[in-house]
Amino acid sequence: MNLAELFRHQTDLHALSAGRVLFKEGEPGDLMYVLMSGTAEIIVHNRVVEIAEAGAIVGEMGMIDDGARSATLVAKSDCMFLPIDRKRFNFLIQQTPHFALHVMRVMAERLRRTDAIL
Repeated sequence: MNLAELFRHQTDLHALSAGRVLFKEGEPGDLMYVLMSGTAEIIVHNRVVEIAEAGAIVGEMGMIDDGARSATLVAKSDCMFLPIDRKRFNFLIQQTPHFALHVMRVMAERLRRTDAIL
């Protein structure tokens, strides 16, 4: 599921210049994001565990629980992000079951990949 394509008409985007931090490990997480353009590094315990590209979701764990961010996200190139709050997230999972499955798959893949790296 390419979420950049699904949300292509959205205009409430957040720009992030290369080298800037979107969020840091340990911070509270009340938003998730869809990376609409650019590339970003997902860093856990100071190790890059993934390079996210357009269409990727980041910060999704914050929609599931109230725990702190488990990773830091740094823009590798200039990026555009679509923020998604809990209200919108809940609407999306109710109206689009494939969205909920996609989020679960991303979380499972990231957990497996991060376990293998760390």
